[in-house]
Amino acid sequence: MATFGFLEETLGKAIFALRATREYPESELQKAYEAWLPTLERALYEPLGGLIRSYEKAVSEHQSKSFENLDVLIADLKRVAELRNVLCHGSWRTPNESGAAMPFFVSSKMKIFDSPIDIAYLDQTRLVVVGIICSVIDSVTHMGFQFPGAIGPGTRIWESPKKEETDGIPCPPHGGVA
Repeated sequence: MATFGFLEETLGKAIFALRATREYPESELQKAYEAWLPTLERALYEPLGGLIRSYEKAVSEHQSKSFENLDVLIADLKRVAELRNVLCHGSWRTPNESGAAMPFFVSSKMKIFDSPIDIAYLDQTRLVVVGIICSVIDSVTHMGFQFPGAIGPGTRIWESPKKEETDGIPCPPHGGVA
């Protein structure tokens, strides 16, 4: 579950990065500025499905189109979001003799989950989600920006104010949102 939590955090940071670096026509700047804070706030509490939609919109509306195969990444994000729902909201049955359990889960489209889950399945799921997290990070760095909260390559998006500029108020760490 922690891996899915990290995916949600990563999507939120990617939304911040993409919205913060998007170019707007002069006539749209005030409207974009007014929408920015509510967008960032939503990224803090929005469920995974909403984060995926917000991320997809942020990438597709960004002026840099250097990220290829966005449709594949979005499809992968949606698939793991479905699996996350099974893992979080399924009613787990007693494991069988080989240690696999069948969660009872019915999706909003009335699809019944029918795959037994064991430790190997969970390990593989974690590896897939980590790969997707890396792809989300890459979608920002491929555009030439440093991923928020990272010390990797690219132009830094957010500079924390110098201590003397904050009047003793704690600031978020370099690179992003607290």
